[in-house]
Amino acid sequence: MARNPQSLAGLVEVLARALVDHPDRVRVDLARGDRHPRVELTVDPDDIGKVIGKDGRTAQSMRVLLNAAATKQGFNRAFLDVVD
Repeated sequence: MARNPQSLAGLVEVLARALVDHPDRVRVDLARGDRHPRVELTVDPDDIGKVIGKDGRTAQSMRVLLNAAATKQGFNRAFLDVVD
């Protein structure tokens, strides 16, 4: 499979839109990483808790899914940053 970091950003966007109350305010950007894709997620301030989750569990689950998809595409790993 071809290495496509844009599809990783799309995965994060689908996950985040399903979690929040304001899906139209979800923004996902692909930042330049040294060797690994870095996905930056920005949501409405009212929805930040829904994306992070209790004790960060939701965000950690999103990172696990992102890393699984990145591995399947040939990346060693990917990073998810929730921007507030």
